[in-house]
Amino acid sequence: MSGRSTTGRVHTRYAQPLPTIENYNPNRKAGFWKRNVMRVPGGVKPIGSSHYPQGQSASSSAKAAYGAQHPPLASSVSSDPSSPGNSAIRPELSFEEFNDKIADAWDASDKDDILDVIKSDSFSEGAPNQSQRNLKNSRDLLMKHASKRIDSTLHINQEQHINSDTATVKETQLEFAGRESSRKERFIRCLSAPNVEFEILRELSWNGIPKSFRPKAWRLLSGYLPVNAERQELTLERKRDEYRSYVAKYYPLRNDPSFQETFRQIQIDIPRTNPLIPLFQQPLVQEVFERVLFIWAMRHPASGYVQGINDLVTPFFVVFLTEYIYEEADAETYDIVNLSSSQLEVIEADSYWCLANILDGIQDNYTFAQPGIQKKVQTLKTLVSRVNGKLHSHLEKHNIEYLQFAFRWMNNVLMRELPLRCIIRLWDTYQAEPNGFADFHLYVCAAFLNHWSRELLEKHDFQNLMILLQNTPTNSWTEREIAVLLAEAFSLKYVFADAPSHFDKMK
Repeated sequence: MSGRSTTGRVHTRYAQPLPTIENYNPNRKAGFWKRNVMRVPGGVKPIGSSHYPQGQSASSSAKAAYGAQHPPLASSVSSDPSSPGNSAIRPELSFEEFNDKIADAWDASDKDDILDVIKSDSFSEGAPNQSQRNLKNSRDLLMKHASKRIDSTLHINQEQHINSDTATVKETQLEFAGRESSRKERFIRCLSAPNVEFEILRELSWNGIPKSFRPKAWRLLSGYLPVNAERQELTLERKRDEYRSYVAKYYPLRNDPSFQETFRQIQIDIPRTNPLIPLFQQPLVQEVFERVLFIWAMRHPASGYVQGINDLVTPFFVVFLTEYIYEEADAETYDIVNLSSSQLEVIEADSYWCLANILDGIQDNYTFAQPGIQKKVQTLKTLVSRVNGKLHSHLEKHNIEYLQFAFRWMNNVLMRELPLRCIIRLWDTYQAEPNGFADFHLYVCAAFLNHWSRELLEKHDFQNLMILLQNTPTNSWTEREIAVLLAEAFSLKYVFADAPSHFDKMK
């Protein structure tokens, strides 16, 4: 263990008054949407004014703080835009500019009143360039194929989409039930094999994993569990014992002066983790999160604890919790005191190891200067300019910087943009995709932004654009919307991942 102090890598949020008609200052647009209701972790204060329209600025006395709190290493970022996550970043992007651009990426509260989802399925309405035409042609073919895959996995109320004739309804329901039964049988054969065929598991999981199979499938897909059945129990026992030894070794250090600041920030952030879900407000659950996050920080001194990682524990915790509750029970409202201490220890250890394995693939998002996030946001900007030039120009016209909203999308892996049930479904696919969290997430973000294209194009001022980008109305989303989003992302990947020339900037 490195004795390096993590002090200074975290920061405290300072509440600001909620703007009202009386105290709204038109010369401070940043104050228009900043809120102190259910503040999300990782919030930062602006330090400059480069991203505000002319004549408007943030308070000069506010100091920005974000993530690992290090100045960006512009020189260390590759200028080769040929692959996702490797786009050019302006070498003159200073620490102050970078902080200024992300100053508003975090300041959005959890919405209580969610608008109905308006489906947006179009790309740029302007004259398409060659990449847009290629994308549309491949997208049409892929969506036809994807629709067949989606139909086999979505739990949809069939009566809403078919003829009201009773016989037709029953026939469709039977067909759907038959497909689901066949799919579950394939999961059973795959997961119970002496040696799990990893590629087959990936193929099955891409379209979503049935709830009862998800815990084991996630352990396998994350690399925590070996594919050889004879080694699985021994591996789980060894890794869980190893985690218990970490708790005994590192957790007492939380009171050490060198690590008190890290632990204090973890304690501040945990109550903010999914504040509307009762499960995560229970003291026993919060204690589990404290240990998982502190131990991860101690074992990864290059980054330490970074705000936003606390959100990434939640999907694993919920999935592994479902092994110990009735399938019909709602995990989000489950009373954790009903579990035995040994069961809770298993959930905690498995959550730690799966989180650690996932973060290993995206650790440059959280290390010095957060270069991974910088590169991904720049690549997202280039990608959107290629597939939806009209939207891209609209955002630029109104002084919207991608870092202002996409920083959080990358840092929290859309955890703040989608309901937890949708995140769990999304992560089925991320873990089934090679480098899903590092690479495929970029295309999901592009598809997600494009989904709101129509609504964004209808807004013609900085404030309302930022409000929508930071408060996307997805509370009513289900697996159906996620499946469509993933199909769109897959079509983007199909066109751009193997065609690096498409990432060249337009002349």
